Amino acid sequence: MLIIRHAIRFASIVAISGGLVLNTAHAEPLRWKMASWFPANLIQLGTLGLRLTESIDRVSGGEFSIEYFGPGTLIAAKDCFDTVSAGTIDACWSSPRYWYGKEPALAMFAAVPFGPRAAEFGAWIYFGGGLELMDKIYAEHGLKSLPCGVVAPEASGWFREEIKSVEDLKGLEMRFFGLGARVMERLGVVTKLIAGDDIVAALARGSIDAAEYSMPAIDLELGVHDAAKHYYFPGWHQQSTLFELLMNLQQWEALNDTQRAQLELVCGDNFRHGLVEGEAIQAAALATLKSKGVIFHRWTQEVLDLVEDTWIEVATEDAERDAKFKAVWESYTQFRDANRVWNELGYLR
Repeated sequence: MLIIRHAIRFASIVAISGGLVLNTAHAEPLRWKMASWFPANLIQLGTLGLRLTESIDRVSGGEFSIEYFGPGTLIAAKDCFDTVSAGTIDACWSSPRYWYGKEPALAMFAAVPFGPRAAEFGAWIYFGGGLELMDKIYAEHGLKSLPCGVVAPEASGWFREEIKSVEDLKGLEMRFFGLGARVMERLGVVTKLIAGDDIVAALARGSIDAAEYSMPAIDLELGVHDAAKHYYFPGWHQQSTLFELLMNLQQWEALNDTQRAQLELVCGDNFRHGLVEGEAIQAAALATLKSKGVIFHRWTQEVLDLVEDTWIEVATEDAERDAKFKAVWESYTQFRDANRVWNELGYLR
């Protein structure tokens, strides 16, 4: 009997030990595929997305990796929304501004004409109810978005000829995008959506008269100065631009707490990196552009006031016909109105 009891005890220890081995075994590393709107080597627009993939690999110790696919290599960039929603791919490096045609309200989470600087924009999104509204809208489409980068203001645009008054804008054909394009159309501009790589050629052959794309450092990299010399500021249409990690909602929910925390931390750091890098690289870019014969212009306050009034008209109309846009617009404006006293007291003009 003693031998039998020892045998049973030994078998129990082996079974328990075997269970411990099984329970502590590492799961298979998680591998995601991420499409992108931008080439990986395009400063900030692409490099921030690439940095995201490198950072998640580092913080997870290789247990969670995301493979970056530039536009057209996995899917067409314009198909990100539907393809990620369907679960065909895991994620996309994008910006909510691209989904105006799907959900107009989403554009408010990317770049708002006459909007705040990045810090205040982030304050509304993270602490003013913006993120909750964004989550609700995306969830209706089976999507989850993490704010994953923000960059400095864009320029207002490149023009082949000097613009001396608002009247000079009428009839111009201009590459423009997002909510700002609707404002320009109201001012008589014919807007066209042209991919960044095609802007210089379009300006050179005269198929467009002007173009906006991004900030000086990025515009310099594209070589827009080779086809136009009049560069206008400030970028009233995009004082700050938000980028996102757009994920399939079921994929997001299937992650464990650690994996979700890793993505949130990496995207938070990417937000910081994009903001400070964007500020750091503009001065040298402007100096280089000036040396290449670019003429800098700043819109008069009279022009900016007219454009802002036009933007309010456009936003009001969108709010009247779209309940989701209305909810976002009201949240955004209420936050900014409440924050106005702090801005006036706390900051130098």
